[in-house]
Amino acid sequence: MADRIDGYAQGIFDIARAEGALDSVENELFQFSQRVQDNEQLREKLTGRSLPVERGQAIVEDLLGQKASMLTVNLISFLVGTGRARELPEIVDRLVQRAAADRQREVAEVRSAIMLDAEQQRRLTEALEKSTGKQIELKVIQDPSVIGGLVARVGDTVIDGTVRRRLEQLRESL
Repeated sequence: MADRIDGYAQGIFDIARAEGALDSVENELFQFSQRVQDNEQLREKLTGRSLPVERGQAIVEDLLGQKASMLTVNLISFLVGTGRARELPEIVDRLVQRAAADRQREVAEVRSAIMLDAEQQRRLTEALEKSTGKQIELKVIQDPSVIGGLVARVGDTVIDGTVRRRLEQLRESL
């Protein structure tokens, strides 16, 4: 199965790069994948076996409409049409890793209760690069369960700067 997921990720990577749209397709796919993962009802709709292929593709087109490039919409529709909607998060994760490696960077996945503005993202990227010694490509996920602060994952390293974690550390020290 990993080979199949890698194959789809490589195919999407090749198509997006050939079209000169790798950055935008990667970001749009990442955002859509997060949306699917965060929305159980949407996930069930797209991955349900009883859903006709055309209906799944129509859902994708309705959701994305003018919010994503036609290339991204077509790639997601293709994955839904081939019955790969369930594997979408894994395919997108591999695509993100491949695109970052192509740019000689490491992906830092950051979860925050609020979306970070451009300046906050820039400062966070610099801080992560300094602490890891790697060139970082930042992927921010808005996650309301992170009450305050943020959690960053770079490869196997997790940096937990959430309020919840700080309270746990305080409780342990007391």
